Amino acid sequence: MLVCERSLGMNPVYARNVVASSQPLAAQAGLQALARGGNAVDAALACAITLTVVEPTMNGLGGDAFALVWHEGKLHGLNASGRAPAAWTPAHFAGRKTMPERGWGSVTVPGVVSSWVALSKRFGKLPFADLFDAAIRYARDGYAVTRVIARHWAEAVPVLKQHPGFLESFTRAGQAPGQGEIWRYPEQAATLERIAHTEGEAFYRGDIAASIAAFARATGGDMTEDDLAAHQCDWVEPLGFDYKDHRLYEIPPNGQGIGAQMALGMLEALKASDQPRLSAQRIHLQVEAMKLAFADLQAHIADPASMKISPEALLNKDYLAERARLIDLHKAANYGPGKMHHGGTVYLCAADQQGSMVSFIQSNFKGFGSGVVAPGGIALQNRGWGFSLEDGHPNQVAPGKRPFHTIIPAFLTKHGQPLMAYGVMGGNMQAQGHLQLAMSVVDDGLSPQEASDTPRWRINDEGRLTVEAEMPEAVLEGLRAKGHDLRAMPADSTDFGSAQAIGRLGESLTDGYRSGSDHRRDGQAVGF
Repeated sequence: MLVCERSLGMNPVYARNVVASSQPLAAQAGLQALARGGNAVDAALACAITLTVVEPTMNGLGGDAFALVWHEGKLHGLNASGRAPAAWTPAHFAGRKTMPERGWGSVTVPGVVSSWVALSKRFGKLPFADLFDAAIRYARDGYAVTRVIARHWAEAVPVLKQHPGFLESFTRAGQAPGQGEIWRYPEQAATLERIAHTEGEAFYRGDIAASIAAFARATGGDMTEDDLAAHQCDWVEPLGFDYKDHRLYEIPPNGQGIGAQMALGMLEALKASDQPRLSAQRIHLQVEAMKLAFADLQAHIADPASMKISPEALLNKDYLAERARLIDLHKAANYGPGKMHHGGTVYLCAADQQGSMVSFIQSNFKGFGSGVVAPGGIALQNRGWGFSLEDGHPNQVAPGKRPFHTIIPAFLTKHGQPLMAYGVMGGNMQAQGHLQLAMSVVDDGLSPQEASDTPRWRINDEGRLTVEAEMPEAVLEGLRAKGHDLRAMPADSTDFGSAQAIGRLGESLTDGYRSGSDHRRDGQAVGF
């Protein structure tokens, strides 16, 4: 039986077919695919493809993607992250202490287009080209830029204006479009048409690949036709972790999703759910567990072929209980990695009345990515920034290697049945957001929308604890008393990610769903 749910932000949608996304036009494109007879995968792809046009500040044709798909009683995982160019030996970056943050030196092979093709071929019902209709229309005819996207766009221009192709592609006379301004990009529409009609072949082995490689040669990049042609995405076994009577699934490394699972394991050992929700004590334990998980992520997570520690070892409950014992219940601390025994992203979800559910994420990493924009509106990601230059580190840069990745889709099951497809986009906030939403749903019985609306905390990139302006003052006082270096962020902060979630309504797969869409962004959930 459902209880009345109270939403502080967006109103949840109850329907048998649902799409939730960070941009309304993209969510509606997904819903239109369902209305034309498509399934949840078609809806997710139509939404994702449209997002590359209507939310270019967070994703694009030059990004990466990951997906979790519940289909006919089984969960499937897809890793469509790209690899380093063949030129990227450690010697290529000699003299540097860290990888370049922007520019060609941060550009890995884009994987997102391959994800669309792979998902459509394996699970889709609609013709691949039909999934591009809305995206091509908005690129060619224009759309009105929404509030948060306009803000991020304006912030990106001074940071990226020096990189090849950016000003010509994503500004008009050097200015970003404002809120409500119509943005058109006919050249991007032409690129989308080529991808649609060649099922991605033009992007990796055809005229688009040749154009990207030629642009790299002309502007100082390392990407070649061979690098693009060598790309492939991989079907992977989702990484499951039991938390009470639920199981949280993540894509296995090279992604950070395992961090949320590790923190949950530590918190279960500490019985953190016994503490009241939105209490200083529960948040203290969550933060400390996440610090411990991050320490292990930074030390051990990389391209699976280069990892010296298995994911199963990191998720061993005895190991996690041992890590949990390092947490002082009353005092904040800093941690190193454990001693092991060897042996700016868009997220969306969709569900249909046949019971299929999709958790999907794609990203250029930091905003527009590298700042490099190849002809035809291909904003190239800066995932290479995620590599290490430390000699011997599992994540050390190497030719054809995947870097450590931040983007992660999540999926919750209960007693082996699907419960919720969800994600929280936003850099290192993602694993932290997965943890917070999972506990809100599993331990506190909140709906997807209520879980999304709950004030969040975040350990930021500098390691400092930040909290949303809505966090109760008593919680702030309690955390400061425990020694946390705490900063309450302004009310308009966008540092705490954007959640989208779709949860089942009842025991039957055909009972329908209830959604959650984050009030912190421009998005919405739609359904019928």
